[in-house]
Amino acid sequence: MLQTPYYLLKEEKLEENLKLLEYIQEQSGAKILLALKGFAFTSSFDLVSKYLQGCCASGLYEAKLAYEEFKKEVHTYSPAFKENEIDEILSISNHIIFNSFNQWQKYKEKALKADVSIGLRINPEVSASPKEIYNPCGLNSRLGITKKEFKPELLREVDGFHFHALCEQGSDELELVLNAFEKNFGEYLHELKWINFGGGHHITKDGYHVKKLIKLIKDFKNKYDVKVYLEPGEAVGWESGVLVAKVLDIVDNGMQIAILDTSAEAHMPDTIIMPYRSEVEGAKKAGVNPYTYQLAGNTCLAGDIMGNYSFKSPLKIGDEIIFKDQIHYTIVKNTTFNGIKLPNLVIERKDGTKELVKEFGYEEYKRRV
Repeated sequence: MLQTPYYLLKEEKLEENLKLLEYIQEQSGAKILLALKGFAFTSSFDLVSKYLQGCCASGLYEAKLAYEEFKKEVHTYSPAFKENEIDEILSISNHIIFNSFNQWQKYKEKALKADVSIGLRINPEVSASPKEIYNPCGLNSRLGITKKEFKPELLREVDGFHFHALCEQGSDELELVLNAFEKNFGEYLHELKWINFGGGHHITKDGYHVKKLIKLIKDFKNKYDVKVYLEPGEAVGWESGVLVAKVLDIVDNGMQIAILDTSAEAHMPDTIIMPYRSEVEGAKKAGVNPYTYQLAGNTCLAGDIMGNYSFKSPLKIGDEIIFKDQIHYTIVKNTTFNGIKLPNLVIERKDGTKELVKEFGYEEYKRRV
């Protein structure tokens, strides 16, 4: 019997997402990379690597994971590279993307000696991000080079530009960003080999305008004669798995409160950081069904709360609670705060069998502290 809490990745749904991304690659000519910052379920890499061209990494450790486990293209960007890591990063990366002209000039000599394509991150200064903490183009952003700080005289050995301005958004928002990007930097694009459109493309969500995305990519490629890359993370894992927890106790303090063996703070941080609420299998918003409970985590943090949900029948101690869509931006953010156990990792294969692929215990907590 599987011990809670655990993440359950559904292989069939993951492949459904991947097939849509493959279709976009075929129709548009773009290359799609896996953004490890959003989805890094290594036990699925054999499947994901059949469809996607490689990974984008945010530093040495993600680059090493991509190089060792994914074994395809590695595109590495960091807001600032460290001197004691840059040599190894260059040795395993196909693309390296510098966040500033300072970084580009600092590591220029090493980068030019390495077998790597060189890029710069650009800030188009336009975004429609739903929350400022996730807005890479917001006020005083450290991410990317603005038009004011741009130095065209330093572009000679640069192969490409990278921008990232979206967060769970559609092709209309991408078009808005592309217009600003071209307005501010279009005069330099004809001399480049590639442009990376970054991540945040909500491609696999129902209602996403796939045909418009394909047209935007094709038009851009033809206009500037460049390769185009996209690097979604959430879109890869979107709705492909759940977090399964168990009710440990039920207390009453003005309302019924179910204490679970999981944690919003440690295991579902976006429920606290973002304007985001996870759906729960068999539950609706508070008051819709006859029995309403606050679902809360098993840590000492007062705000470790998933939200209020209503059920058709009363909850009992020992009941399983299933949080939907909990594969992306969860595992990669997990902590052992308060000594809480990390959820195990389970894959539901296409034949319906469930396989425990990674189990965490005390040693993982001890190793971290």
